[in-house]
Amino acid sequence: MEILKDIEIVDLALYLKEEKILIIADLHIGQEEAMNKEGILIPRFQFKEIESRLKKILDKLEINKIIINGDLKHEFGIISEQEWRNTLKILDLCLSYAPVILIKGNHDKIIGPIADKRNVQILESYETKEITILHGDKLKEIKTKTLIIGHEHPAIIISDRIRKEKYKCFLKGKWKNKTLIVMPSFNFITEGTDITNQKLLSPFLKNISNFEVYVIEDKVYNFGKLKNLRQSNA
Repeated sequence: MEILKDIEIVDLALYLKEEKILIIADLHIGQEEAMNKEGILIPRFQFKEIESRLKKILDKLEINKIIINGDLKHEFGIISEQEWRNTLKILDLCLSYAPVILIKGNHDKIIGPIADKRNVQILESYETKEITILHGDKLKEIKTKTLIIGHEHPAIIISDRIRKEKYKCFLKGKWKNKTLIVMPSFNFITEGTDITNQKLLSPFLKNISNFEVYVIEDKVYNFGKLKNLRQSNA
């Protein structure tokens, strides 16, 4: 499904059709190990799911470039053993299809040694003629018409009065006079931040009531404006 002209949602990724660029965000590789160190017992299933979902996307498309839009790894101040092993595996998978650019996220304090191992470029942001891609944890002046960010991990709870389910989602709205697209995380330990009632993380997101919500499940569902969903869930 197109979320904007020439920008297609493909599972949890975005595909810029004209440039043949694939964008994924917020993999947080190594999160299980970090949680285990904190005494939270969680099985280490995430990497296999990331690898499998990503390969299915890569096999569908003709790709000239892959952009990982921040938070490839999870730990702030170190590179854990799991991060070393699995970030390199993901980079190797991506590089077998196309060149890779890493956008620096707030969790990527120490990402240089990993990037250097595979000669991958690290940028603060990436621009095409019409689009700026950046992580979204810090404000930046944008010259292009469209801005794509990660960082927020948007998700939404859908309730039918009997049960509640949380789903990852994309958001599309306005920031100043720009079109703003917010990507879900490519992370499977949690679905993400419930945008209906939890505090938002990104400084680009203030009042998002008029943002459109695109839920990812077996396919992409356009759920309309967030304010209508909030009313129906009330």
